[in-house]
Amino acid sequence: QVQLVESGGGLVQPGGSLRLSCAASGSIFSIMAMGWYRQAPGKQRELVAVATSGVSTNYADSVKGRFTISRENAKNTVYLQMNSLKPEDTAVYYCNAHTIVAPTNRYLEVWGQGTLVTVSS
Repeated sequence: QVQLVESGGGLVQPGGSLRLSCAASGSIFSIMAMGWYRQAPGKQRELVAVATSGVSTNYADSVKGRFTISRENAKNTVYLQMNSLKPEDTAVYYCNAHTIVAPTNRYLEVWGQGTLVTVSS
């Protein structure tokens, strides 16, 4: 099994910054991609940012230029640096990973439990 543990959410004022972290643990052979999704009240879950095992990244248009995703592959960890936060960024943020598990080498998509980010004055 593979587990994702997120941290770093909280309350921040508009224009402020937060950094989310997500660490993967368990029977991991490799991680192909790690990313962040978010779900605001009454809305569907949406992709925020994703980073592949290489250097490729992809962002939602709404966060481009404000959020930065990065991976620390040696620690199976992904970060999301969020700057210039807006009230509309308020949501539960979920970590996601596309993994190959050991020893079966089978594909497994894993989700974290979510961490709440609230942007409010």
